[in-house]
Amino acid sequence: MPTLNWIGKDKVVNHHLDVPFRTLEKKYTFASEGQNDGGNMIIHGDNLDALKALLPKYEGRVKCIYIDPPYNTGNEGWVYNDNVNDPKIRKWLGEVVGKEGEDLSRHDKWLCMMYPRLKLLQKLLSEDGAIFISIDEVEIANLKLLCSEIFGQNNHVATFVWQKRYSPDARMAISDAHEYLLCYARSPELFKEKRHMLPLTEAQTKQFSNPDNDPRGPWKADNFTAPGYRPNQMYEITLPSGRVVTPPEGRCWRVTKEGFDNFTNDKRMVYGNNGDGAPSVKRFLAEMPGMVPWTWWNHEEVGHTQEGNKQLAGIMGKVVFDYPKPVRLIERIMQIATDPDSIILDSFAGSGTTAHAVLNMNKQDGGHRKFILVEMMDYADSITAERVKRVISGYGEGKKAVPGTGGGFSFYELGEPLLIDGLLNPNVPEEKIREYVYYTETRQPMPEPSADEKHLLGVHDRHAYYFYYEPDRLTTLNKAFLRTIKTRAESYLIYADVNMLSAEEMETFHISFKKIPRDIALL
Repeated sequence: MPTLNWIGKDKVVNHHLDVPFRTLEKKYTFASEGQNDGGNMIIHGDNLDALKALLPKYEGRVKCIYIDPPYNTGNEGWVYNDNVNDPKIRKWLGEVVGKEGEDLSRHDKWLCMMYPRLKLLQKLLSEDGAIFISIDEVEIANLKLLCSEIFGQNNHVATFVWQKRYSPDARMAISDAHEYLLCYARSPELFKEKRHMLPLTEAQTKQFSNPDNDPRGPWKADNFTAPGYRPNQMYEITLPSGRVVTPPEGRCWRVTKEGFDNFTNDKRMVYGNNGDGAPSVKRFLAEMPGMVPWTWWNHEEVGHTQEGNKQLAGIMGKVVFDYPKPVRLIERIMQIATDPDSIILDSFAGSGTTAHAVLNMNKQDGGHRKFILVEMMDYADSITAERVKRVISGYGEGKKAVPGTGGGFSFYELGEPLLIDGLLNPNVPEEKIREYVYYTETRQPMPEPSADEKHLLGVHDRHAYYFYYEPDRLTTLNKAFLRTIKTRAESYLIYADVNMLSAEEMETFHISFKKIPRDIALL
């Protein structure tokens, strides 16, 4: 497989391992009357830190990831700075890449920024999940090589083409009409098995009718031929008019003679209004599972850039963000890649279109999809969260009023790191420390706390995990502590400050000991 190299790659290829775990501090919850946040989150902060903070609870649980990262066009006029020269990114590059970063091209900078973020997104993706990434011509080639390295070349599902304009731009020598969405799946075969058909459009539904009052309902006539030559599909058909026909040159009938007889007995074969037309077979609307997704997404079906602008201005009362994606575009992704209870993550949240689409979908089908948005810019509350509030509550006036979707979310800021110079941060709540420790050992979210055993973190694969920690005193693993253990397991991993058990006792009771805090794994 071709590999992509750039200045600074060696500094960022494992940088996601060095990113400290931080807490997420809830600032407020917003919800419609009688509802709670529904597990929905909007996080303000650097998405690299936020993605790492999400791992203890969400690693391997996110069904659908959509991101709309900077396209690296060099345009500095947008609210969302699109040339990877935002001061926060420049500071990060200076710290991580170092003096070498002074020689980076804008493409090098973009790749340095994207690599560790994609590595963490890959960890969050579920086994049957998929990631969709919006991009344009500037970085499409680099992004595909980057994703093939991180997600696996064989895990590339499709590159979708979105028609973002509905008319040419006369100011351009050749008008730019499209963007791309790269799609990679954790397991392409599992994704294919579980992906959903698209609902038929109104125009497609109108192609069905019932001129003969068939009790099976509306139908349309499908071609009865197929390309190629198959000897057992080259038989003669006698039409109701008496005329005998064979397949056209270069084609054969779509089924064998036995299949044709079955269609005939089921009254599915039709031959035009006068019984002398080409053989066709009825396809009933009631039997249509939907439409197979394809890679061409035109603006009539999924919206265009101006639609996104109009939607957001209508919600906020004025233009607050340039070129937001239309809601229908994100809804198309979720129609393909989510179930009614899926978790959807957008770590370049922008104006919050992804949350809007999730709320719309839940209202349409009664689902319980959850969204997690991350936005590093200062407008995370004033634009991103504010839009979601208005979508939940309803917006507009008079004939332009749009009813609310209902639902809720909680708004978070990034908090302090869990560890400082390898030591537990005393300012971090014990609950967060316990979640982190359990995750480092099991790669699983911590279960609900035990009512009977204060220090039990949980049981995973028949192994019990204990965190014998007291903020104000040293703890000792001894026989007295063992007598407090009520959980039956094949083995026990116990964190404490001091171990007073002998090697024989440790072996007898299948106990492993880790000292607080030096032996807590850094990921």
